[in-house]
Amino acid sequence: MANGVLSVVATPIGNLEDITLRAIETLKSADVVAAEDTRHTRKLLERYQIATSLVALHEHNESRQAPGLIKRMKAGESVALVSDAGTPLISDPGFRLVQEAASAGIRICPIPGASAVTAALSVCSLPTDRFVFEGFLSAKKSSRRTRLEELRTESRTLVFFESSHRISASLDDMGAVFGNERQAALCREMTKQFETVLRGTLNELVQALAEDPNQKKGEFVIVVAGKEQDHDAEIAAGIKMADALTEFLPASQAARVAAKMTGASRRRIYESISQ
Repeated sequence: MANGVLSVVATPIGNLEDITLRAIETLKSADVVAAEDTRHTRKLLERYQIATSLVALHEHNESRQAPGLIKRMKAGESVALVSDAGTPLISDPGFRLVQEAASAGIRICPIPGASAVTAALSVCSLPTDRFVFEGFLSAKKSSRRTRLEELRTESRTLVFFESSHRISASLDDMGAVFGNERQAALCREMTKQFETVLRGTLNELVQALAEDPNQKKGEFVIVVAGKEQDHDAEIAAGIKMADALTEFLPASQAARVAAKMTGASRRRIYESISQ
C-alpha cells in the first residue's frame, strides 16, 4: 500500500474565520489530526463541523507519539498536524514528526495560512524585505541579555515572540542593549478582540505599557528595527583594505576584493585609492 501523507496545517492565530478553505478540507479528509492541545483544537473542529479524531502531539510526548503516527502513514493513512495557533513548527511542536516522516519517505504537504510572524511584519511599518525570526527569548535575564547582545549589530529587522509575564522585562532589556531610541512595534493579541499595535521607540513602548496595564495582557509579537549601517565606517575599512591589497593587485582588483569583503561601494573605494 502506498504511504499516506502528512499535512502541516496552519490554523487561525485568534479569529477563527482566518482559516483557509483548503485547511478545512484537509482537516475533514484526514484520518487523524495531531494537535498540540486536543481541547483547544476541538473548538476549531466543532466550529467547522469537522468530526476527524484527535491525538495529542506536544513537546512532552512527541518522541513517543511520532513512531505510531509514522506507522499509520506507512499503512496509507493521512495525518494533519496542527498547533494551537498559526503554522506548526514555528515556535511550536512538530519538528520531530516532520523529520521522521521525511526520513521515512512520506510525502509532507504544507497547508499555508495564518502566522503571527507575517501578520506582525505586515503592520509594523518597519522594513520587511529582510528579517530575522528569534522566537521566544530566554526566561532568564542573563541568557536573554546575552542573546540580545549577539543581535545588537544585526541590520535585519528582528521578530520576537513574548508572553505577558515577561513583556516588560524583555522590552527593558532590548532598550538597554539596542538603545532606547531603536524603532520597534509591539503587536498584541493579533486578530483577536483586543488587538493593538503600538509603534515607536523602545523607550516609548516601555512608557506605553507603564501607563496602561491592559497593554501588558495577552500574547505579543515584538518587531525591532535592525541596526542602521554605518556606511562611513564601511568605506573607511574598504579603503584601508584596498590600500594594503594594492601591493599585490591592480587598484581595480583591490577595490573589487575590498568591496566584497566589507560591503562598501567598490566605486568609492577605487576612487579613493586611485587618486
